[in-house]
Amino acid sequence: MGKISCTSLYSGPSHGLLHNATLSYDASGIIELSSNGATPGPRRLILPALVNAHDHARPTASSFGAMNMPLESWILRSALGTPPEPYLAAVVPLARAARAGCAAMMVHYTRPSGTMAIIDEAREIARAARDIGIRIAFALAVRDQNPIVYGDASALLAALPEAGRQAVEATFPHRPMAPRDYVALIEDIASAIGGPMVDVQFGPAGVQWCSPAMLEAIAESSAASGRRIHMHLLETVYQRDWADKAFPGGVVRYLKEIGFLSDRVTLAHCIHARPDELDMIAESGARIVTNFSSNLHLHSGFAPIAEAHRRGCAIAVGVDGVALDEDDDALREMRLVQMAHDGLGFARNWGRREFLSLAIRNGRDATGAPGSGDLVAGAPADFISIDLDRLDRDAIMEVDPIELLFARGNTSHIRDVVVAGRNIAHDGVVAGVDLPSLEQELRAKLRAALPNYAGLLSAWKPLEGAVGQWYRDCGCA
Repeated sequence: MGKISCTSLYSGPSHGLLHNATLSYDASGIIELSSNGATPGPRRLILPALVNAHDHARPTASSFGAMNMPLESWILRSALGTPPEPYLAAVVPLARAARAGCAAMMVHYTRPSGTMAIIDEAREIARAARDIGIRIAFALAVRDQNPIVYGDASALLAALPEAGRQAVEATFPHRPMAPRDYVALIEDIASAIGGPMVDVQFGPAGVQWCSPAMLEAIAESSAASGRRIHMHLLETVYQRDWADKAFPGGVVRYLKEIGFLSDRVTLAHCIHARPDELDMIAESGARIVTNFSSNLHLHSGFAPIAEAHRRGCAIAVGVDGVALDEDDDALREMRLVQMAHDGLGFARNWGRREFLSLAIRNGRDATGAPGSGDLVAGAPADFISIDLDRLDRDAIMEVDPIELLFARGNTSHIRDVVVAGRNIAHDGVVAGVDLPSLEQELRAKLRAALPNYAGLLSAWKPLEGAVGQWYRDCGCA
């Protein structure tokens, strides 16, 4: 059994802030919380562990020159970061998430390495999570249409130099999977890796990338099995324009009509969702994961998160592999979302304790992690400790530690990360793996793999220009 003492402990919205407390726990969960008078030694704040509710477990994109561009060209450029091997490429971002205080992380797996069968690749990602001790949701992304742009790319490809066209077609092959085959594959992956620490989900990449047949097959299978779904929705102005043309009656209404929307569904971004669509999402019980820094990096816009919250949508927070400083700092990301959508002047949309709890609760729902995150007897032992001596560096007067956390907290203030009763990180060092060595190894293998993309790199400028022109000509946004 483990014990940890603290100056303050936030157990959840129904229980408030405890002072001078001790938390007892083991692998089965939290055993007891007790208040024991003054706590000697360093000051600590214990909180429920965070959740990265939308991510892809991939290397940073800016290192491949994918900077200051919209998603529609960024996603093509990010092919340069295709994993050289699945375990190594996944263990690094998962370890960074653990270091940042996350008990659980969504792995919406959009770019397989292609070095092995996908079910074996999923096993490698589950092994990486197991070595670290972090909970994951694994959703294999699927696309069966629009691999280059949201529509017919034949004229675009024909305008490229021959060598460039061949390189692009080789990098983004269009081999669509039949809906029934995808559903069967997800069930096979679930049989292979699913369990208490791994929640296998359906992962349609987005409505612009999935045919109605694919979306309807996923909706039907999810309703029958109860399996969760994770999907991007309305992330960019170009996706909004495409959706309005493809679904004149409304894309969210279509998802509702086919039985896709439910409390099993998590929708990433929803930046360009309209009020009536937010109402349908709220009514269904589906969650919205907002990714503030990613939206800034990709010029995607400002999501209507405060409005979604007012309309009853469940809100979670994701890093999406592109934190503000590309350092996977989930605590800073949560602060950014809270501050950006907290209101104007004296008006407030949520208290900071309320926001902390809802982001964790909805994040756990999105990733299939058990419980609400509240630190109470019998709950999973998923928590973090914050170094209050570092956070409250001036120590001038007593201040609310959670308010202070939202004012200046970041990963450097996290001392301990405990998941399922296991201390998986301490003072920035991940216990289960040697993160610095793995980062060095991954960088070396990515550098070694770069010559494989010489054709794409040589074709990049004409491709980038052609893609931009395609979207301008199609009247999108």
